[in-house]
Amino acid sequence: MTAVIEAKGIIRDYVTSGGLFKKAGSVRALKGISFSVEEGKTLAIVGESGCGKSTLARIITLIDPPSGGELLIDGKPAQTFGMTAELRRKVQIVFQNPYGSLNPRQKVGDMLMEPLLLNTKDNTATRREKAMAMLVKVGLGHEHFGRYPHMFSGGQRQRLAIARALMVNPRLLVLDEPVSALDLSVQAQVLNLLADLQQEFNLTYVFISHDLSVVRYIADNVMVMYKGEVVEYGTRDEVFGNPQHQYTRTLFAATPEANIDSIRARVERRRAAGIGA
Repeated sequence: MTAVIEAKGIIRDYVTSGGLFKKAGSVRALKGISFSVEEGKTLAIVGESGCGKSTLARIITLIDPPSGGELLIDGKPAQTFGMTAELRRKVQIVFQNPYGSLNPRQKVGDMLMEPLLLNTKDNTATRREKAMAMLVKVGLGHEHFGRYPHMFSGGQRQRLAIARALMVNPRLLVLDEPVSALDLSVQAQVLNLLADLQQEFNLTYVFISHDLSVVRYIADNVMVMYKGEVVEYGTRDEVFGNPQHQYTRTLFAATPEANIDSIRARVERRRAAGIGA
């Protein structure tokens, strides 16, 4: 199966400012990251804060350029696209915070039609028709077309952000902690929506998260990052079933389990230690 995106030895350096007693230098945030994601599959990138997940997301979406290495989209070097309409259509991103990623002064309909205005030759009637259809696809209704973002809940706003990203029929969707700002029940709804949309449109996802329960639900393959490096990379079952790297095992051990047996075990341990449950 064809890889929609492939990274080969991606490096990202940041220049640090100097001072009176300190010379300017550089910090290497990404240290040779390599991966590939096949069409219709989901790669989950996990790791603690500061490991380089979001830096990699910015490179994948060409918000930031890599300092070294090569990024291929549909087999073509991303640099050959430049910041063209073709690349914007191929790669879209959904950010973590639905409260900050939507323009509060822009109506929902205008927000959804704007990518079509910039990237297609559709007339106004066609843009409106496509926006209305996308609202239904993400579980909203035509009555929401003329409303403002502040009139929606957090989960509904994230649905709007997903709808906006899908308006130009992208090949790849980068999801940067897309459910971490939502309540648990809403998280499940949005994850189910993403799974349904992936199946319907044959979408490819790069899913960035620190929540291992979410990753276990949605991922086909998992890449574990630590201090700008890939320390483990494999299928979901391989990584969760038999983690090879000590950092991965530590990360899994630090994640609380939500099943009833583990909760009872924690309560019994606290009682035995003389601590209130």
